[in-house]
Amino acid sequence: MSKVKVEGNLMKRFRSMGAMLLLLPVAAGPLAAQVTSNPAATTGAAPNATPANQQTSAPDTSKSPATASASYAGPMDAARYIIGPEDSLQITVWKEPTLSGTIPVRPDGMISMVLVGDIPAAGMTPTALSTDISQRLKKYIQDPVVTVVVLGVNSQRIFLVGEVGKVGPVAMSPGMTPLQAIVTGGGLTQFANSKRIYILRTIAGKQQKIPFNYKQALKGENAGVSLLPGDTIVVP
Repeated sequence: MSKVKVEGNLMKRFRSMGAMLLLLPVAAGPLAAQVTSNPAATTGAAPNATPANQQTSAPDTSKSPATASASYAGPMDAARYIIGPEDSLQITVWKEPTLSGTIPVRPDGMISMVLVGDIPAAGMTPTALSTDISQRLKKYIQDPVVTVVVLGVNSQRIFLVGEVGKVGPVAMSPGMTPLQAIVTGGGLTQFANSKRIYILRTIAGKQQKIPFNYKQALKGENAGVSLLPGDTIVVP
């Protein structure tokens, strides 16, 4: 074989190898994209897994919630809520299970406890009642710690009259608005005049008439109107 033919064959081989090298990046491109789009699939790790070089912080459960001498099972402050007849109270005396339990306020406003007997509860705040019980128990227990929690608000009522689904008393929950009271009473009837709704309130023997804009309340624009126990919502 002549030297010229050998050189020609070598040139053809180099050209074919160059074409293959040029094709390699094109074929490798999509494969690389598939691998990086789901790294969990290639490593066996779960999606959103935390990298090994990062540490996750667990919730701190070492801090226990602060305890108070009186509280209320709702947004109302224990120092402001006024206990009334038929309310349900959870009274706990620390380390004295026989003196602790759920105690209803009787219609006469009194509660009954072991050792101390009848105690007036209606008209007092949970904070004041817990202090009163502690003072009474000092005759029998050294440094008593008393907790009063209002479990059920049964003494606080408002009244619905007029064009509502259900006329009559409504148990008042803490922070209840006129709109919420109307919804609790079944809402307005088809004959209700939503523009003339008002609230009747008696303070110091004098009755007040407070207008209530129902449509504004639906838009969240009547936040300033709040209810008090004994209020009457009139829907013409």
